[in-house]
Amino acid sequence: MKTEVQSTAPIWAEISVGALQHNFRTVQEHVGAETTVCAVVKADAYGHGSVGCAQAFEAAGAAWLGVTSVEEGMRLREGDIAARILVLRGFTPGEEEDVVRFDLTPAVWEWAQVELLEAATRRVGHNGQPVPVHLKVDTGMGRLGVSMADLPALAGKLRSTQHVLLEGVFSHFSSAEVIDSPSTATQMRRFEEVLGVISAAGLAPIHQHLANSAAVITQRGSWKNFVRAGLALYGHFLPAVSAVTGRPDPALALPVRPALTWKTRVLSVRQMPARQPLGYSGAYVTPASARIAALPVGYADGLNRRLSNCGRVIVRGAYAPIVGNVSMDITLVDVTSIPGVEPGDEALLIGAGNGCSVTAVDHASWASTVPYEILCGISKRVPRIYVD
Repeated sequence: MKTEVQSTAPIWAEISVGALQHNFRTVQEHVGAETTVCAVVKADAYGHGSVGCAQAFEAAGAAWLGVTSVEEGMRLREGDIAARILVLRGFTPGEEEDVVRFDLTPAVWEWAQVELLEAATRRVGHNGQPVPVHLKVDTGMGRLGVSMADLPALAGKLRSTQHVLLEGVFSHFSSAEVIDSPSTATQMRRFEEVLGVISAAGLAPIHQHLANSAAVITQRGSWKNFVRAGLALYGHFLPAVSAVTGRPDPALALPVRPALTWKTRVLSVRQMPARQPLGYSGAYVTPASARIAALPVGYADGLNRRLSNCGRVIVRGAYAPIVGNVSMDITLVDVTSIPGVEPGDEALLIGAGNGCSVTAVDHASWASTVPYEILCGISKRVPRIYVD
């Protein structure tokens, strides 16, 4: 894996391999050796780079990786990833042969999907082995999955397949971060009913899974023997809150470390007079004479425009507030109170230094969104550099 600590690009993201591996091992130790941790690397590993992160997790002991699509799974195989790959969104007609060729394990929820895989296996071959699938059941989220009503019929059909093996059964929580959510309790109860229906049909899938990163912390009874860890592996959690009080529980957390540090360099520094409008629409007007630094980063790089006039960065170990509207390629920050700032100085968009910290959770709070969107939104034009 490439390891560097410097970049000649004006904006880049450093991904800590050590943090990724620490986080995976932390989750694995938390759930115990008898529970498989599937490291979810979908959406380009939540903006961290799917192949590089998959390599790190595989080296840390991950036997399973989770992706969204067949295309994402193929990209991992082309990057020499040998771990099992679970395709959480399944496949569309026309992709079934790639599922077989690239040794992927898709989610299924309709008999037509199974028929496509059966036919593809006969055409392509699979080393004489059946294609493993994980059956997705809708226990209440209302998104994807076979319904509880249709499950018995589909389970009965799955028993008759020749070239497809039901290896797993799973569902997806809608509110796992809410500690005492009634909907989560209902989904857990329904999943137990699902397992009963599957067993009654004469099927015995090896893997049973419900838990995402939030449920790894808040819903121990949902772990079964397989959990799908995503955001936690990159060093973040949605706060675990109570449905009754609405307050977070700080005790429900794991000692994971943010793996991504997002950096840029000061492009220019200018002294601006009082009452000077800055940026598009003059959205900020200097109340007094100010030193304003221009950073070569904008919303085309993934810096959310909602950080205009409310976000901040770290320059020379101190906070510099964002002033004016974040534009496509340039963002302005006020460095009046930070001595000696000059072009070429490093600025942290996400990261920590000298007791200051700006996190993806901070960005999400300022932008009224979730840290998933912040991390996934970092543009492809931002190089990812893997560091130890």
